[in-house]
Amino acid sequence: MQAHNGMYIDGEWRPAAGGGTIEVVNPATEEVIGAVPAGTAEDVDAAVRAARAALPAWAATPPAERAARIGALRDALAARREAIAATVTAELGAPLSFSQAVHADLPVTVAGTYAALAAEHPFEEELGTSRVLHEPVGVVGAITPWNYPLHQIVAKAAPALAAGCTVVLKPAEDTPLVAQLFAEAVAEAGLPAGAFNLVTGLGPVAGQALAEHEGVDMLSFTGSTAVGRRIGALAGGAVKRVALELGGKSANVILPSADLVKAVKIGVGNVMANAGQTCSAWTRMLVHADRYDEAVEIAAAAAAKYVPGDPTDPATRLGPVVSAAQRERVTGYVRTGIAEGAAVAAGGPEAPEGVERGYYVRPTVLAGVTPGMTVAREEIFGPVLCVMRYEDTEDAVRIANDSEYGLAGAVWAADDEEAIAVARRLQTGQVDVNGGRFNPLAPFGGYKRSGVGRELGPHGLTEYLQTKSLQF
Repeated sequence: MQAHNGMYIDGEWRPAAGGGTIEVVNPATEEVIGAVPAGTAEDVDAAVRAARAALPAWAATPPAERAARIGALRDALAARREAIAATVTAELGAPLSFSQAVHADLPVTVAGTYAALAAEHPFEEELGTSRVLHEPVGVVGAITPWNYPLHQIVAKAAPALAAGCTVVLKPAEDTPLVAQLFAEAVAEAGLPAGAFNLVTGLGPVAGQALAEHEGVDMLSFTGSTAVGRRIGALAGGAVKRVALELGGKSANVILPSADLVKAVKIGVGNVMANAGQTCSAWTRMLVHADRYDEAVEIAAAAAAKYVPGDPTDPATRLGPVVSAAQRERVTGYVRTGIAEGAAVAAGGPEAPEGVERGYYVRPTVLAGVTPGMTVAREEIFGPVLCVMRYEDTEDAVRIANDSEYGLAGAVWAADDEEAIAVARRLQTGQVDVNGGRFNPLAPFGGYKRSGVGRELGPHGLTEYLQTKSLQF
C-alpha cells in the first residue's frame, strides 16, 4: 500500500502541521500496511479556509459545468476500480469480490447519479408570485465511517459538490487509504482547488475540530449514535445544518405466507455481508411461531456456508471484522446473549477453527432471542443474526417497532401487496419488499435514533441546498 505523506488541501498535497501518523492495519493479517498523517486543528483550519475561499466561484459555476466535473470524477473512480477494491480489502478485510461489486462499483454508480442530477435539478422554480431559489448551504464538513469508506465519501461529497457546496472530508482512521484514492480522482477530474479537501486524523482531534469550526456551514456525519449525538449538539449550539446517518437494528419480518427458505437464506446473506458491519443489516429476523424452529434450522445451515477466510481468495465469503477492538465488541455481545438466555444455533464467541491470525468472528445465529435481550436492542455490528418469534402480524409489527432505531428493514410475503401493508406500518426509513433490489436513487436514512436527513438520489442533493424566495 502506498500512502501520501500530507493532506489534500487547496488542490495540492501538503505536509501535515503536526508530526504524528496513524498506522493502517490489515485486519486479515494484523500487519501494518501503511500510515497517514494525524491531522490537527491547524490542518482542519487550513482545509476550511481553502473551502471557504473556493466557495463563491464553485457556487456560481453553472450546474451543467458542475455536472461535467462530477461526471469526470465518476470516470476517474471507475478507472481506479481495481486499486479501490484492493485497498478496501486490505484495510477493511472485505472479500475481494464484495469489494469490487460494492465498495468500488457502487460509488461509481452513485457519482454518476449526481452527475445527472446536477444537470437536471430545478435550482430555480416559480411558485405563484415568487421565484424560489435553491442555493448551496456553503462549506460542508463530512465525517465518514470505516465500514463502507468510499461509498460514504461519495454519498456526501458528490451531492454537496453537485449543489455547489465545497467540502472538507475527515475519513475514519481505520480505513483512510481509499480516501486518498478519492482525492487523486478529484484532482484528475479537474475540480477547482479548494472545492474538495481531505484531512486524515483521529475523531476526537480532527473530527471535533471540523465539527466545531466556525467556517463550516453544515456537518454530515455517518457513524455511531453516541458520536452522532455529540455532533448534533455541537451543530445545534452553532445553529448549523446537520445530517446524521447513525445506528440500526433492522427487522426482517417473514410473514407466514412467505417462501421461508428464500427469505431466511437471503436474510442470512444480508447479515453476513461485509462481515456484518452494515448499519442497515437485518439483524433481527422475525418468524411466526409455527415455523420458527424450521427457520432457525435453515438459518444455521446457511450461516455455516460463510466460512471465514482470506479476503483476497475469490472463494471467501466472510472476511474479518475491522479491528481487534471490533472483534472483542462482537464476541462480547454473543457472550451477553448466551448469558441472557439465547441459544447458539450456529457459530459462537470462540475463534473460528483453523484461524491463527486476523480479527475473525464466527458467523453466528442466536435463537430464542426475546425483545428485552441486549442482543435484540443494541447494534452488534458483526456477523450475528438474532432469530425472534412472533405470534401474529400485530405481534410482529410491535416487535419490529420496539426499537430506538429505525434505519431499514424487510418484509416477506406471498405477494407484494400483503408485504407492503406491513411495510407501511414499520417505523423505519427504508424497507425491502420481497427482496427488492437496492436503488441508488432512493432516499436512505433513518427514523428515531437512526438519524436525521437523507442520502442518495434527489433527496440526498436537497440536503445540501437552502431555499430563498424572491417576491414579485
